Amino acid sequence: MPTCTATPSAVPAAFARRFPGPLARSAAHAAPLELPAVSFFGRTLAEYARFFALDLAALKKRDVLDVAAGPSSFAAEACARGLDAVAVDPLYIATPQELCGRVDADYAHMVAQMRARPRLFRLGGAGFPSIDAAETDRRLAAQRFLADFEAQRFYGRYVGAALPHLPFFDGTFDLVLCAHLLFTYASRFDFDWHLAACKELVRVSAGEVRLHPIVGVDGRTYPGLPRLRRELKAAGIASELVRVNYEFFVGTDSMLVLKRATP
Repeated sequence: MPTCTATPSAVPAAFARRFPGPLARSAAHAAPLELPAVSFFGRTLAEYARFFALDLAALKKRDVLDVAAGPSSFAAEACARGLDAVAVDPLYIATPQELCGRVDADYAHMVAQMRARPRLFRLGGAGFPSIDAAETDRRLAAQRFLADFEAQRFYGRYVGAALPHLPFFDGTFDLVLCAHLLFTYASRFDFDWHLAACKELVRVSAGEVRLHPIVGVDGRTYPGLPRLRRELKAAGIASELVRVNYEFFVGTDSMLVLKRATP
């Protein structure tokens, strides 16, 4: 378990351009999953690369934002590969010890859900031979995250914030990613929240926004998606549904790509 050994330091100049204010401390017929309010559950860079169809070599030295990142190791692994990655999650205001406890609780719950509802999963579509293998991979992601969070939480890599309000300047990031929040929690967040969240993600992006998946916990496509795309188009935001070479949870073989419409 990580310990609170890091001490605050001045925010590096490389991060100053991103923040307008001070940094916070930072179709299955099986039963749907039963999720907590918002699960603190993470994944590795390798999984991100598949469900977001990322070209990691092309993203080197580019600014990438991972929103609602949870205990994913994407930011840690991406920065090690030369990307300038920042992760955002409302729980990043917590201490490393508090996040360890949240990881323990939410991972136990999610793995139990996977074992109880195997018909909802397409493990081979995500490259896992078994639920045990998927659990091992996700726990490795959490371990990497926790170590990196303790080392980097005062240096701008991990920011405590939540949609639909992000503490960044307009057009800060070359690519914005958001996984397993929009659409997944449609029963918790209404249509207006989804619309506001999409607009905010586009606001902080200088390029694309990629959202994955586009289904709820029952494996069915978000019912408000056609209306959402119409309203985004009216606001000058283009959207495209893109198939990806990935399917862990049934129906998770697509992402929604957003960007400012060309005048």
